[in-house]
Amino acid sequence: MLPSTTTMTTRSFIVSASLLLASAAGGAQQSPATFHQLGHAILRELIETNTTGSSGNTSVAAEQLATRFRDAGFPEADVQVVGPSTKNRNLIVRYRGNGGHKPMLLLAHLDVVEANKEDWTYDPFHLTEHDGYFYGRGTQDQKGGAATLVTTLLRLKEEHVVPDRDLILALTAGEEGGMPYNGVEWLIKNKRNLIDAEYAINVDAGGGEMENGKHTLFDVQAAEKVYHSVSLTVKNPGGHSSLPRKDNAIYALAKALGRLSAFDFPAKPNDVVKAYFSKAASAASPAIAADMRNVANGTADAASIARLSQTPLYNALMRTTCVATMLEGGHAPNALPQTATATVNCRMLPGEDAGAVEKVLTRVISDTAVHLVPIDTAAPSPASPLRPDVFSAVEASVKAIWGPVPVVPIMETGATDGLYLRNAGVPVYGFNGLFIPIDDVRAHGKDERILITSFDQALDFTYDLLKRITR
Repeated sequence: MLPSTTTMTTRSFIVSASLLLASAAGGAQQSPATFHQLGHAILRELIETNTTGSSGNTSVAAEQLATRFRDAGFPEADVQVVGPSTKNRNLIVRYRGNGGHKPMLLLAHLDVVEANKEDWTYDPFHLTEHDGYFYGRGTQDQKGGAATLVTTLLRLKEEHVVPDRDLILALTAGEEGGMPYNGVEWLIKNKRNLIDAEYAINVDAGGGEMENGKHTLFDVQAAEKVYHSVSLTVKNPGGHSSLPRKDNAIYALAKALGRLSAFDFPAKPNDVVKAYFSKAASAASPAIAADMRNVANGTADAASIARLSQTPLYNALMRTTCVATMLEGGHAPNALPQTATATVNCRMLPGEDAGAVEKVLTRVISDTAVHLVPIDTAAPSPASPLRPDVFSAVEASVKAIWGPVPVVPIMETGATDGLYLRNAGVPVYGFNGLFIPIDDVRAHGKDERILITSFDQALDFTYDLLKRITR
């Protein structure tokens, strides 16, 4: 659902007026309540602009936000909406600093995955406030993070803050797929000068973990797995269902998938994962903490690995995983299947070779009737160095907002646009200020939501961090 032109014009006027009044007053510091109110308005604007790959348009969202930045006094040359497609453009904003250091890139994506209104309790493309939550597609992934960046840069501009480097905001298209191009990949290939930076902060990863209402950990993504999918296909002549055969294509595929489900790739925790377990141990129960420390120290035995592997996150952090995600077979209810196919999605550890993983799958399946074919080509994503300046600033800002919450490096078990930047030589650190309960992760799912208090605190954190890290 797209906001009306009248509504958008009114919102832009209100924001412009508030910024002009602040400028006239000499750039006095904005109150937290006003800051939060602006953040809520920007989040609403983003959620209520459909940016799905099928029927949405990231260019509309980019232009709306560009208007906000221009009205706030950003020069026309520093606010650009660029891209090869009229429906899927990217917004690039440069906040000028004093040039003391190379720029820092702030990255978020504008597009979201599909959402069927019929499946949701609330309209996914309307920001709904209920019982202390904001509901809407993209609240977690990841218009909530994008809104914190936009709101903070507008506040810094209003207060005439001059950072020690340029801050480059890139709000991009195509991260979720379903669009003709990926925004970050296109920018690197065609407009590298607009986003070239010493390092990047990507709000599409990391962030806060909550458990039973308590802020337990703050994750900073420094590495990510590699996405790679294969298809498994079984074919045979088929026939009439009244004359069953033992070489049924569906049965053969099911047996292959059963073998795959019982198999685990070996645990190979890398340095980022070891660092995660070392710090996460302080927030874990004594038994789990002991296993975490064993992994961190390189002294974990099979029993420690097995216990940690019972938790899906810890299992995915330690090893390459491959799991069946789609299934198709047969062509008629009264015919033996001639074809049965499964899609298997693998998330490979950094440095793993796709061909080697495929050979392991072939060995595990152990059936020449099952044909494995790669669906995509994996793009390696090297880990980013654990920069002390970045982590010390994050730790200080986390402490300022939430107290002594451990800040831990983590490897993303999925994949983000950070891989394009890392492959281009730009280190990426993934985190945002949103704390999400570990049992309420609804990204890509029904009734996606975030706590309103969490969003407000994320605004405060982002503001504190950007001021602190660019002194």
